[in-house]
Amino acid sequence: MTAIIGVISDTHGLLRPAAKSALAGCDLIVHAGDIGKPHVLEELAEIAPVTAIRGNVDAWTEELPDNDVVEIEGRYLYVLHNIELLDLDPRAAGFDAVIFGHSHVPAVYTRDGVLYLNPGSAGPRRFKLPIALALLTVSETALDARIVELSVRAPTSDVRAGLRTKR
Repeated sequence: MTAIIGVISDTHGLLRPAAKSALAGCDLIVHAGDIGKPHVLEELAEIAPVTAIRGNVDAWTEELPDNDVVEIEGRYLYVLHNIELLDLDPRAAGFDAVIFGHSHVPAVYTRDGVLYLNPGSAGPRRFKLPIALALLTVSETALDARIVELSVRAPTSDVRAGLRTKR
């Protein structure tokens, strides 16, 4: 069988409609921390089951772990917020992938046979970084990750009227 995991991070209390649309149809959603507010997890749970870990802005919850392990389709995924805090050798520990966030920079790469996936930030825009999440297709024989940049409209200024409007 094959499962599709929606991977999201760094929402900082903002769950965009475009993110919800992109995650529709997923078998599982993994939130890699910096959730921001509880309603984000509640809204994600309306789409699919959710596994979430705590990020550095999630002091509001003690219920979520700092890291977690997801087993799906015979594959093991290690989830933490900040990759710089990774304190184990994923390959030696038997992990097929490491999912992380924190930097807001989307990334997909393989090191020593382990897939590393940062979905980027789906929350408020930071600098000129894209608003993004990831879709991870998992089967017994393969992991396939792709970054999905979300289409969001930026506010524009109407100088003549002196108003900020959204298109």
